[in-house]
Amino acid sequence: MDQLKDNVVIYARVSSSEQSVINQIKVLKHIAEQNNWNLIDTYIDEGISGKYGRDRRPEFNRMNIDLIQKKFNRILVWDISRIGRSLTNLVTFLSEVNAKKCDLYIHQSGLDTSTPSGRMMFQMISVFSEFEREMISERVKAGLQRVRAQGKKLGRGDRITKIQKTKVINLLDNGYTYNQIKKEVGLSKASISRIKNEKTNNCSLYI
Repeated sequence: MDQLKDNVVIYARVSSSEQSVINQIKVLKHIAEQNNWNLIDTYIDEGISGKYGRDRRPEFNRMNIDLIQKKFNRILVWDISRIGRSLTNLVTFLSEVNAKKCDLYIHQSGLDTSTPSGRMMFQMISVFSEFEREMISERVKAGLQRVRAQGKKLGRGDRITKIQKTKVINLLDNGYTYNQIKKEVGLSKASISRIKNEKTNNCSLYI
């Protein structure tokens, strides 16, 4: 158990193929040596943006698999942006790290989740997650309001053909019931009612 507590890994990433992870790894290796941590693996994603999730970052994905298997107890990174630039992906990763009782050392922030101040970050995970959900909800609501203000219809477009509309009107004029029209034309009662209302509001549409 004591040996496992000293097992650490490094995750390094750069967005451009012209950049290098050499400095990140050099500094983090030095940190591991200073603390007498046992460095067992290094995961490197080069030329890959932090906006992508595990499916687009092979080494990040491999690290997550090893995390699930509890191969290490601490992850060393240069800064939080190396892990990801998407708040959603970042919160998901931090939640998984916390669930596996793994610690995270972020060099640029001087943050170590094995310390009391570092553990506060994990306590903020749920806050960040809730904030993200609220932001998404607000953006959706704002978008719907903007569409309504522009007079546009929401939902799926009207897929009823003019031929179907004309047939519905003719059947209505001949006294057919909604159930009979539904069988004849294959439209729902709601669609038939909508066509009837459209005709009432704009009779010239079917002339």
